[in-house]
This record gives sequence, structure tokens and C-alpha cells, in this order.
Amino acid sequence: MFWIIFFALVFVALYVDLALLNKRAHTICLKEALKQSAFWIGLAILFNVFVYFTMGTEKAVEFLTAYLIEESLSMDNLFVFLMIFQYFNVPSQYQHKVLYWGILSAIVMRMVFIFAGVTLVSKFHWVIYVFGAFLVFTAIKMIFKKDEEIHPENNPLLKLFKKFVPVTHEFHQSRFFIKEAGRLMATPLMVVLFMIEISDVAFAVDSIPAVLCVSNDLFIVYTSNIFAILGLRSLYFALAGLMPLFHYLKYGLAFILAFIGTKMLIAQWFKVPTGIALGVVGSILILSVIISVVFPPDKKDIC
Repeated sequence: MFWIIFFALVFVALYVDLALLNKRAHTICLKEALKQSAFWIGLAILFNVFVYFTMGTEKAVEFLTAYLIEESLSMDNLFVFLMIFQYFNVPSQYQHKVLYWGILSAIVMRMVFIFAGVTLVSKFHWVIYVFGAFLVFTAIKMIFKKDEEIHPENNPLLKLFKKFVPVTHEFHQSRFFIKEAGRLMATPLMVVLFMIEISDVAFAVDSIPAVLCVSNDLFIVYTSNIFAILGLRSLYFALAGLMPLFHYLKYGLAFILAFIGTKMLIAQWFKVPTGIALGVVGSILILSVIISVVFPPDKKDIC
């Protein structure tokens, strides 16, 4: 019954979003994006209240912690989305539709990844140490990695996509496929959607093991993951122009990964309470934003 309530809530909200509020392709302004962000965050909080009254305090804290971790780690996605949209020169009025359908695909793919992760951890407990070591390694790599330009055209999966699917040279409004000379062809918008999906899979490899550290309850892990993804789309439009200002955020995300990975590695000897984990994650995230504001980047580094 909980699963039915969750999926009904998500798909009704998505239907209202696309079919009613965003039926006409248009550029989403900052004010509208902030309203949509508030809506999705409010919906997640409302669902968290539902979890509290039906499943208890412990599960509610697990949901909130997992949601915060996934939402914060997903911030890195915004940079990639921005780069992909800029590289393919996607008109702003069509970006919402791409992210919308990207989320629908992510709902299915995340279920597969999370189910596989929960199964591995429950049947092979040693896997949690592999996940923990991987997160610590990713954190170290993130701290010392220099900013690099993304070159989508060099992605081997994109090359494979173009090898089997013919692609038009120009956009055809918000359509993903068209028929040209009796031949079904993908538009550049479909290529962009494909790249968005690839980036989501790549980030899921980091974020899902981190969330599995908080809970191995499939319902809690999956629902918190999906609510974070749902809010990410509107956050993109709200923060895309401001992301360069939060230049210390990536270091905060690295410390979050390092903390969670260490928590996994020492779980056999010391179990960090979920409430403390929530406080640490929230504090690191807030501190990284405050430091970014106090010590702003050079103007030459801001686009």
C-alpha cells in the first residue's frame, strides 16, 4: 500500500507539472523555478511526515538523511546539465521537457540500481566495505580534481548512439523524433536527453552507495532518491546561473562522501547514529555554502 501511495503521488504531481503547469514550452524564469523548487521540497517533507506517522521516527530520520544526501550529491549534476545544454545550444524553452523525460527514465533506472545494491548488501555484507572504500576514493579524487571542460562529442556511448540512430542537424521544436524522407530520425533534443540519462547513471554510481549507508530499507532508499531527483529539475533552473558562486560546494560534497564512506568502513566496530549523520551532512553542506559566500570567487572565474 505504501508503494501504491508513493507512485500515485509522484505520477499525479508529474502529470500536473507537465500537462497543466508546463503544457506550453517556455523559458522558466527564476521566480517560477523557485516556486517549483518549493513545491517539490514541500512534497518531500509532506511524504516524510507520512513516513513518520506510519513507520516511526527512525524511518523518518533515515528518509530525511537519505534525501539530504542525495539532493546535495546531485548538485554536481547541475554543472553537467548546464554544460550539456550549452554545448548543444538547446533553446531554454525546451530544457524543461528534456529534464522531465529524463526524470521518468531515472525513476525506472534508479529502481534497478537500488534494488541491486540493497540485495548485494543484504546477501554479501562485505560489499558495504567496497562501497565505503569507493566513496572515500571518489572524495579524494573530487578534492584534487581540477575543473575540466566536458566534451560530449567524445563520449563513446554518444558515438555508438549516432552510429545506429540517424540524427538531424537542427532542432524541430520540442520533438525528439521526426520522419524525414520516410526515415525515422532523432533530433538533437533526443541526443541531449540521451546524454542527460548517461550523466544520471554516472552520478548514481556515487550517490546510491552513499544512501545505502543510511538505510537498507528499499522503500526508504528509493523514495528519498526519487524525491531528490524530482526536486533537482526545478533546482537546475533556479540555481544554474548561481552555481559558479558556490565554488566551495564541490569540496563540501567531497567531505560528505568521505564521511559516509568512513561510516561504512567502521560500521562493524562503531555505528554512527542516523541523527548524527544527518547533522554532519547538513552542517557540511551549509558550511560550504557560507564559505563560498564569505570568500567569493574572482569575477574572471564567473561566467
